[in-house]
Order: sequence, then structure tokens, then C-alpha cells
Amino acid sequence: MKKQPTSCERIVIRMNLFDKIRQGMKKTRDAVAGRLDDVISRFHQLDEDTLEELEEALILADFGAQCASDIMERLRERSKKERITQPFELKNVLKDIMEKMVSPDSDVKSIAASPAVILVVGVNGVGKTTAIGKLAGIYAGRGRKVLLAAADTFRAAAADQLEIWAGRAGAQIVRHSEGADPAAVVFDAVAASKARGIDVLICDTAGRLHNKLNLMNELNKIARVLERELPDWPKEVLLVVDAATGQNAIIQAREFSKAAGVTGIILTKLDGTAKGGAGISAAQAVGVPIRYIGVGEGIDDLLPFDARAFVDALF
Repeated sequence: MKKQPTSCERIVIRMNLFDKIRQGMKKTRDAVAGRLDDVISRFHQLDEDTLEELEEALILADFGAQCASDIMERLRERSKKERITQPFELKNVLKDIMEKMVSPDSDVKSIAASPAVILVVGVNGVGKTTAIGKLAGIYAGRGRKVLLAAADTFRAAAADQLEIWAGRAGAQIVRHSEGADPAAVVFDAVAASKARGIDVLICDTAGRLHNKLNLMNELNKIARVLERELPDWPKEVLLVVDAATGQNAIIQAREFSKAAGVTGIILTKLDGTAKGGAGISAAQAVGVPIRYIGVGEGIDDLLPFDARAFVDALF
């Protein structure tokens, strides 16, 4: 039985996680916190002018009008109850509100148990295949037997790219020829998972077909195959969102959620953007948690999402 970390070890792990998130989010923090701190430093009372300035700062950081408005509404309610009068109180309340917003209570199946299946969806260019490779590395590093299903058969060399990541992560892979039926790839991967005693099956999917309807129908077909063939396996459907996407992230979240029932978000490329509110807006739009964040190019730069560490790093 694996030894559980002591309280001191847990503190060190959390500090290391915070440092890595903080370093990866430097551009985001410099942009967001700079604007927010400027408003907060001049804070004397929570009037409409202050709320308007705070809301504008959040919108400029890609939190989106609706998300920023929701934060301000919660801030108004908290201010009435707690009588906020000091800048540090305002900052702490804002952090608390954001933390609750990015980790909503939702009925999401856990993949802590084995075996489990993860369906990864998202548009092309968001870092989906890379995120899958890093996910495989996380689970393989925990001693799990991981199998990747190369079901993005429409993008040239997508399976080749996934095979490289499988090798890096120490995972197995099932692939067909380019242009093959994605659902057939998943079906064969399911059969292989059962035969080989796989702990975690991770399925790549196409990010674009010749029209949106075909893409969504294909995803729905894959989801049905998984549900039919693996009814007892815990399942996650993770949507990969580029942190620099802006408010298109909300549209993506809603469309993919309709097609495949998104249960969580992977927020990538936080190290390369001066914004970062897009993932929070997307998560709020469909009521799911952020599961992982990407803060670099290395195989260990996909980090389990920690709401408190994320918000602390943001400020």
C-alpha cells in the first residue's frame, strides 16, 4: 500500500505546485493583477465607480462580461454582509469569490478508480494532443497502465504525433490509417483495454471536420460507443481550452458540451498569454470544474488544477 504523505510533505507539495503555477502564469498575473491592484489600492468604499473599474479590469483579462458581472454581483452581496472597508479585505473577498467560481459543486464522475476512460475534445490548435500526452504521463507516473486511442483520423499526422507522446509517457496506443472511422478506432481501443487490463483509456478526437455538424455527430457517436462498451467504467469528457482563446471559449464549451457532455476543462498555454480568464468563463458557462492547467511545454507541465493556488498565483 502506497504511503500517504505527511502534513509537512503535503505543505511542501502545495508550495511547489503554487510556485510552478505562479511562474507559468507570470504574463497573466502581470496583466490581471496590475489592473486589479491599481483599483484596489485606491479603494475607500465599494461604490458603483469602484465596481465598474473592477469589472472592466476583469473583462480586459478575458473573464467575459457575464462572468465579470457575476463576480461583481457576488461582491455587492458580500460587501453588504461583511462591510468591506479596507483594500486587503476587498482583495481577499475577490479571491474567495473567484475560487468558488472556478471550482463549482458539480456531479462529475471521478476517475480516481481503475479502470477509467477519458474522452478529450476541443478545436484544432488548442494543444489537445499535447495535453493527452501529458495526461498519459501523469497516470503512467502513478503506476497505471495507459492506452491512447488515436481517434483524430482527419488531421494529417495526428496519430503520428500521439504515438510520439505515447512513447514519451510509457503508454500504449491503438491507431488506424488516416481517414478511418474514429468510432471504429475507439471500439478497437476498448477491446484492447479489456484484453490488456488497461487502467486508463484516453481517447483523442478530431477538432475539425468539413462542417461543425459532422464533427459534433462524430463525437456523439464516439460517446455512445464508450457508454455501450464500457458502461461500468467511470468516464470524464475533458474539453481543452487555449487560455488565449478569448470569449470563443464559451461558445466552444457550450457546443462540445451538447455533443459529448463535457465534465471538466483543461486550460492550456497559460504561460503564453497575458490574459487567462477565458477558461474560467468557459467553466462557469457549462457548470464544470477546471481539471488541469498547462503552464509549459514539458511533459510534467500539465498540473492538476488547484483553485486556491490558481487564484493566489493570479494575484
